[in-house]
Amino acid sequence: MTDQNPETFGKFAGQNPFLIVQGWLKEAEVTELNDPNAIALSTVDESGAPNVRMVLLKGIEDDAFVFYTNYESAKAQEIDGAGKAAFVMHWKSLRRQIRVRGTVTKENGATADAYFQSRSLKSRLGAWASKQSRPLKSRANLLAEVAKITAKHGTSPQRPPFWGGYRISPTEIEFWADGEFRLHDRLVWRREKAGSEWVVERLNP
Repeated sequence: MTDQNPETFGKFAGQNPFLIVQGWLKEAEVTELNDPNAIALSTVDESGAPNVRMVLLKGIEDDAFVFYTNYESAKAQEIDGAGKAAFVMHWKSLRRQIRVRGTVTKENGATADAYFQSRSLKSRLGAWASKQSRPLKSRANLLAEVAKITAKHGTSPQRPPFWGGYRISPTEIEFWADGEFRLHDRLVWRREKAGSEWVVERLNP
């Protein structure tokens, strides 16, 4: 790719979009005050109606992105039904965003176990206590459930069977960088499926 903007793309290696994501995220960790790894995750329900919510991206692997959630939540049910999802990362301080679309599989093994154990104790207990996305009578009821879980699991709760990760294997990754006079830089990587060769195009702003 010969016409990439050297200010935004040139310092990252070759045609690997994951390296660009890692590079941009590292820069955002310096400039963003809160949660530079936040993503707006989009799913669709069984009727095709879209849903979107903020979650935290917890892993950038060689060929996938990973986040964690309750498998009984609305987002998980929609992901399991469609097998696909999309997300946007936006950094206002850098005037950049990344759009991703792809297929989704569960991360329900040792990697999920390790991440769960890395969380704070209160977060681990909260994961056990929350029946995510389902009606809650009051906050007092939730805190009472946390107290019950604490008494039951103590200070070393294991990962709940209903909680784990999702791995998004992208078929499309688009990078957007703000440009003067709204002449933005847009570069998109596309492929037919995970493992296929990427095709890279520059898009009109």
